[in-house]
Amino acid sequence: MKITTWNVNGFRAILKKSFKEAILELDPDVLCLQEIKAKPEQITNEEITIPGYSHVWNSADKPGYSGTATYYKKNEFKTSLGLGFEEFDIEGRVVRLELEDFTLFNIYFPNGQRGQERLVYKLRFYEKLLDLCDSLHQQGRKVVITGDFNTAHTEIDLANPKENSVVSGFLPEERVWIDHFLEHGFVDAFRSLYPQKVQYSWWTYRVNARARGIGWRLDYFLVSKDLMPKISDVIIQDEVMGSDHCPVSMIIED
Repeated sequence: MKITTWNVNGFRAILKKSFKEAILELDPDVLCLQEIKAKPEQITNEEITIPGYSHVWNSADKPGYSGTATYYKKNEFKTSLGLGFEEFDIEGRVVRLELEDFTLFNIYFPNGQRGQERLVYKLRFYEKLLDLCDSLHQQGRKVVITGDFNTAHTEIDLANPKENSVVSGFLPEERVWIDHFLEHGFVDAFRSLYPQKVQYSWWTYRVNARARGIGWRLDYFLVSKDLMPKISDVIIQDEVMGSDHCPVSMIIED
């Protein structure tokens, strides 16, 4: 099974940038999109459809903001939206998919760069998600969390760690929450497979950052430890254009 995550920075915008062609070439079994910035009623049926896939969208109440969508092949899976807390769920940040062997969370984590209130909101989001994952682990359920975490975990995960040490996305109080997930039975699949590999999944549109290799690794797969032996690869597909993020794919062996 291949699961691909991609922050598209606007579904309607990326449709104009060979998005569907890219997806058909990537050929994931499950596609997790973040920051769709649209409601289904704003898009034609032809535009929202990817041939061969079913889909579930979770749009923000606020137009043109946030939102997630999950596309999946073949099977009909049980799906649900949100974390069960209105303050988060009105922003359309979570699509949950119940696969046979594990629960998959497609998540667009909050950005903390708009002031202290949003930073606190972001940290509270991490806390509520971890509580939910702890409950699933206690029930014996394996979990995969993927999406745009809006946080680079360690210094190897961004080009200029010292310069960004006081910038949201690399603040100690944000980074420690990824530590908490790892302490609660999760593994960062990419970093586990590639401990020293320097590769990024997001680049600012300013200063020609992508061409210059000045990026951040913000898009992750955190997987339950018991599932990690089945993970054969995590691929950051930084050659795929169309957004300020690139797709990241994880391969799970049957």
